Amino acid sequence: MSQVIRLSDVAKAAGVSQGTASNVFNRPDIVRKEVRERVEAAARALGYSGPDPRGRLLRAGKVNAIGIATAEPLSYFFDDPYARVLMTGVSRACDLQGAGISLVSAANEEKLAWNIQSAIVDGFVLLCIEGGTRLVELTRERKLPFVALGLEHDDETISMIGIDDRAGARTIAAHVAALGHRRFAILSLQLVDGHVGRVDDAAIARAIYKSSRERIEGYRAALSDHGIDIATVPVFETENEPTSVEAALVELFGGAEPPTALLAMSDRIALIALEWLAARGIAVPADVSVVGFDGVPEGAHSEPPLTTMTQPIEEIGRTAVELIFNDADGPRRLSVAVDLTIRESVGPPPAGNA
Repeated sequence: MSQVIRLSDVAKAAGVSQGTASNVFNRPDIVRKEVRERVEAAARALGYSGPDPRGRLLRAGKVNAIGIATAEPLSYFFDDPYARVLMTGVSRACDLQGAGISLVSAANEEKLAWNIQSAIVDGFVLLCIEGGTRLVELTRERKLPFVALGLEHDDETISMIGIDDRAGARTIAAHVAALGHRRFAILSLQLVDGHVGRVDDAAIARAIYKSSRERIEGYRAALSDHGIDIATVPVFETENEPTSVEAALVELFGGAEPPTALLAMSDRIALIALEWLAARGIAVPADVSVVGFDGVPEGAHSEPPLTTMTQPIEEIGRTAVELIFNDADGPRRLSVAVDLTIRESVGPPPAGNA
């Protein structure tokens, strides 16, 4: 193995104290030019590139960086429209703090644990899309501040930011039902890991993802209020990506009485549905109405523009960063408001098909 070159070796080669050598790399303005040049020449000759910044940062007790952690693959941060808007809020808040961002994810739990343990950050924002409980367990071991987004349990010791999923879903379903629709279908986010397709009441009751279950409950409550038998409303679990969403649509529109309204549990699901329907000549909203949930920018520019339940996604990201940098206040639990955004993807049911 090659010898590890240390700062003390550079100091000895340059004929200066280790403190002077350290100042050359960390406070060069206080070192005389000729001394600085001698130390730098010795460092180059020995192949020494400078002190490890990690040691300096950790000794200072503050690294001025936020970790954004998820159990999803790293591509989630770039592929998912919700994540992209959230990161806008996070990055703007970090800019105001002069702080950096570290993306923390992994394809399996072992690597995720290592990445969380090794991340050089002052705190974490946890995107608890899936595996939220495990994310919290791993992060607690670091003994750093963290804020959980979308966590599925009510631990009062954890700082969380969330929304009222049930109320939001109920509001948007009521809006569609009030237009006269009677044939609905729900395109759900995951209820449990590793399953897609049609689900029954028992599967919904066993859901480990609280927000998915609560949105279904909100949809169903609104439909019941309008006299619709929820037993006639199919629920399809998807992975929020084209393959599982399109498989659900094939089944739904392959029957004699397809739905006239789709309640999509995310804007991404709704946008996939809009593309699939357009490719098959199924008009929105003339043949079927489609709604989403999130309020991502792409929904305003889809064809047609998407009716959705809008979350203040960017505000959520900004607030999460602020909570970490103000951790002295202790755990905080915040609920942010959602708003119904009405656009052109919803209309009355086709004549004779209500």
